Amino acid sequence: MHFKSITRWATTSALVLSLAATPALAQNAPPTEQAVQSVDAAAPAPVSELIDAVSIPYDQFELANGLTVLVHEDRKAPVVGVSVWYNVGSKHEPKGKTGFAHLFEHLMFNGSENAPGDFFEPMQQIGATDLNGTTWFDRTNYFQTVPTGALDRTLMLESDRMGYLLGAVTQEKLDNQIGVVQNEKRQGDNQPYGLVEYEQLENLYPSGHPYHHSTIGSMDDLSSATLDDVKQWFRDNYGPNNAVLVLAGDIDTATAKAKVTKWFGAIKPGPETPTVNAPVPTLDEAKSKTIYDKVATPRIYRMWAVPGLDNPDNLPLAMGATVLGGLASSRLDDALVRGKGLAVRVVARADIFAQAGQFIVYADAKPGVDTGLLAAALDEEIAKFMAEGPTDAEIQRATTVYAAGQIRGLEQVGGFSGKAPVLAQGLLYEGSPAAYKSTLKRAAALTPAEVQQTTAKWLSRPVFELIVEPGDRQEGGENRAGFVVSPEGSGRQPAFYINPVTQQGSAALSQVPEADRSELPPIGELKALDFPTIERATLSNGMKVFFARRDAVPTVSVRVSFDAGYAADPENRLGLHSLMLSAMDEGTSSLTSSQLAVEREKLGANIFGSANADTTFFGMDAVTPNLQGSLNLLADYIRNPAFDETALERVRAQQLTRITGELNSPAAIGQRVLAPILFGPQHPYGNPPSGTGSAEVVAAVTREELFDFHRNWLRPDLANVFVVGNTTLADAVAQLEASFGDWAVPEVAAPVKSYDAPIPAPQPKIILVNRPNSPQSIIFGARVLDQKGTDDLTVMRAANEVFGGGFLSRINMNLRETKGWSYGVRSLIQAPQDRTTFLIYAPVQADRTGDSVAELRKDLTSYVSGNGVTEEELTRLINGNVRELPGQFETSGDVLGGLVNIVTFERPDDYYETLAKKYSALTTQQLDAAASQSFKGDDLVFVIVGDAEIVRPQLDALGLPVEVRGTPSQ
Repeated sequence: MHFKSITRWATTSALVLSLAATPALAQNAPPTEQAVQSVDAAAPAPVSELIDAVSIPYDQFELANGLTVLVHEDRKAPVVGVSVWYNVGSKHEPKGKTGFAHLFEHLMFNGSENAPGDFFEPMQQIGATDLNGTTWFDRTNYFQTVPTGALDRTLMLESDRMGYLLGAVTQEKLDNQIGVVQNEKRQGDNQPYGLVEYEQLENLYPSGHPYHHSTIGSMDDLSSATLDDVKQWFRDNYGPNNAVLVLAGDIDTATAKAKVTKWFGAIKPGPETPTVNAPVPTLDEAKSKTIYDKVATPRIYRMWAVPGLDNPDNLPLAMGATVLGGLASSRLDDALVRGKGLAVRVVARADIFAQAGQFIVYADAKPGVDTGLLAAALDEEIAKFMAEGPTDAEIQRATTVYAAGQIRGLEQVGGFSGKAPVLAQGLLYEGSPAAYKSTLKRAAALTPAEVQQTTAKWLSRPVFELIVEPGDRQEGGENRAGFVVSPEGSGRQPAFYINPVTQQGSAALSQVPEADRSELPPIGELKALDFPTIERATLSNGMKVFFARRDAVPTVSVRVSFDAGYAADPENRLGLHSLMLSAMDEGTSSLTSSQLAVEREKLGANIFGSANADTTFFGMDAVTPNLQGSLNLLADYIRNPAFDETALERVRAQQLTRITGELNSPAAIGQRVLAPILFGPQHPYGNPPSGTGSAEVVAAVTREELFDFHRNWLRPDLANVFVVGNTTLADAVAQLEASFGDWAVPEVAAPVKSYDAPIPAPQPKIILVNRPNSPQSIIFGARVLDQKGTDDLTVMRAANEVFGGGFLSRINMNLRETKGWSYGVRSLIQAPQDRTTFLIYAPVQADRTGDSVAELRKDLTSYVSGNGVTEEELTRLINGNVRELPGQFETSGDVLGGLVNIVTFERPDDYYETLAKKYSALTTQQLDAAASQSFKGDDLVFVIVGDAEIVRPQLDALGLPVEVRGTPSQ
């Protein structure tokens, strides 16, 4: 798990904050299977061909002060990915200072000596995208993708916080970020299974081992951090000689060398972070522990500590985990889920770090299944795999899936997983930026015997068994993740643990002159967005095709979208649509569930079905050599579901478990309660937004209902096909004709959804949903707006960005950056096709729930009652939104999303290219008027999920009616 500072809002919340829809009744067709012939898949390209396509050419140089720089040239877009990796992580933390690496990552965003304001301010001004920072066991990194003309400013800012930071680190900033990090810890702990990582690390690694404690740290250690402590941490670890800088994108090596030397060359080197000795421990004997948590069903874990990237055994272990429980066609899925029906989910994975890792297997029990029976079956399958190993075909599929994922990732220059981080991680962890290539070649050359022998070697050692049972937690996470002294009681650290040094190094001083840092460098020429030309065609059966060409990597993304969505669920059959989608994953009329998974993996294709309130869509990401075969498989998947009775019972149990899981998740609980309050239970948007529906309905849905629903709603006359990637419209149409062209339109009329149910008048109040022992409360505040999703919402979205839509928004700067009560809060405009919603989302520490609601209401009242948008806020908003446009459409997936939005929301083809002009013309008066009209604070309905014993007394002074409820039933 990455621990990261919140920057781009897409990464701050796992919530899908879109309210779902209720439906009109579908017209029923006869409950018989469609007689559409399946389409044979074309032969997949060999893995060697896919591996040859994975390439990141780079140049490497080093400054006199030790900074290593990697440069990759990619001219597809006028942006540069900037990624700085420091060789320091939580494994370097000594006793009493757990969480320091991550805490300092936060402090690095709070300004430097020559740029004293918040780091996000200048970054938003230049239109940075993929802006974030993360910390893990082995490293800390900071990254952003910026317009080429803003590269000098970006390098000045990154270099300033590398070499000129400490004068800007104050006690006030430290106290605030300690509070923020502690709320990040509470937020993670508050989730189902939120305490599992603590158990994993504490039991697999002995006290004092570098991997024994979680990166987030303990509350006590965080609270005790002093200003001197954190400043010394910086001096010890953040020198240029302890860092790797990667520039990937619209830049060449000569330019990079000049700019990097100018901005980083004068920074003095520091001490090298010492090598940490982290041997892979073996338990003396098998260990077993049971904990309790608010979970849907018992989960059984099997865990072993295993080697890291510094040991060649890591790759056979990772591949073994993929075959055992990582592929859709995995051994454990076939045996425990599809076969014996003992589990609703099984997973095996190898979490590999620089010097160690964990091999983890777990199974979620099917409701009613004895955990002892499941545990015995799980152990039997693991033992069988250790004895027999994988087959050649399994290794081939695992390698194909891995190579295809690498190819898709190459389109992005920066971010979490693009070219820059791939190069940096290879150099930092394995000594070569090209490690990704050698890893692929090694994976392709692995033999079943090598995987079997390596897996057996490491998994035959004593195991740690963890069982998570549904129930009330018996401990929290407050004092977890701390450094624990050795059991002998001596208080001394084990010999293999090495403390970070505390003295400055004696490296030679740099001869590069100091750059002028008296003001931020000017912004150079910025290129406007050039959104790809949208081409159109129509298949012989009437299906409309929308195409945009992108040829940066040999991949093609396809989306087949139907005018259905969760709104198509009949009013008394909520959950039918979601069950249908799950059942479609379980095979076609010609392929069993396992065979369907095998065919996807052989092609390296990612094929899936999903839905939102208004639309049902099926996505496919394929490598170009396997496009026809992937399209054939997609067509079979969409057109010919088997809805096998056995598979239906399996996915029924899985969906019932998901519903139970939602009723244990604080955010999902809040959304389930909020939707019917806002829209009323009869309106399409008044039902559970996840689409999982009612347990009673899901338990009763028949196979015939699934066929009826599929036949009525998934039909060519309700479909649009979107294609983006490395092909042409003519080729795409020809291949789509081969896979979809003979799909005939049914003779019955297409069903129609209705959104006519009246929306209840708002009644301001607080609904408090009691979730005992919650260290955080989740606050939702919302109102329904008059606008539709198809309206032009540019002005309203801009007004919301100032209030709560971005990191620098008023409410986030108040509750997170000023008060430290939250890891991050936001507001957003939810805009499905019919009615839009203004929604505030705020996870806050439990003892500040009432204060937080008061602050949110005060900020909103102030915003709409005279304290409107300032010129500074307007300038930042305009600059950020205009300058980030090219970076927003860097990848084929980005373009696909834009293409879908243009068609779905009836925008002109040049919609995104007109946004720069629209944003540039915004005025404070326009934004204030939009806020005043849409963001009224006096009629918000609040739903709070938290511990009523702690929270209820805090709400009395707010002046709103308070109703306390239990967790909603299924």
